Amino acid sequence: MAAHLREQIMTAAIRPGEHIRMDETAEILGVSVTPVREALLTLRGEGMVNLAPHRGYVVADMSRTDVEDLFWLQGEIAVKLALRTADAITAHQLNELESCNERLRASLASGDGAKVADAEFEFHRLHNLIAASGKLSWFLLSATRYTPAQLYATDPEWGEVAIDSHSRLIAAYRAGDRAEIVEQTRRQFTDGASRLMRHLENAGIWDTPEETDDTDRR
Repeated sequence: MAAHLREQIMTAAIRPGEHIRMDETAEILGVSVTPVREALLTLRGEGMVNLAPHRGYVVADMSRTDVEDLFWLQGEIAVKLALRTADAITAHQLNELESCNERLRASLASGDGAKVADAEFEFHRLHNLIAASGKLSWFLLSATRYTPAQLYATDPEWGEVAIDSHSRLIAAYRAGDRAEIVEQTRRQFTDGASRLMRHLENAGIWDTPEETDDTDRR
């Protein structure tokens, strides 16, 4: 539930300043109010929603800097993990990564966003396991939950970049090219940041507010 609302907030499906009504959200999603309440408490702890007196939960502001910082943090952690992976990866594990990338390619061709998201997750899960850095991988996973996976998974251009970046990363591991490893690791995060930034700009969440009616959503 928290993941669903987090994705909606990060893609501006629910915009800064809008109310999230627990009863309406529960009805839309076909659940009881309890998991919605628990999800909103989680999001409040993350600073994604605020509790306004007598008004309920309101989506917090999200700046361009917030988005940039999220992807910068992810990229820095990912680079550290990639360099540790470079020191440990075996030929068999490289073949496994190639198989994961082919699964991503097939999923992208199918047009099934859920399969694309799963294949992308599996590639990075396997990759990060090789680094044998459990805490660092956990921090990266915690940071990447703010990236809207379905937004990317339904974007064929993003998918092509991901597949190409994975291929180049694997080749860099085979060649022992640490500079290329760093470049390809950062590439996906800079690409993801620019795509999300463009999406949010098109959604108009950073436009100058105009006079509108006070219509609540969800």
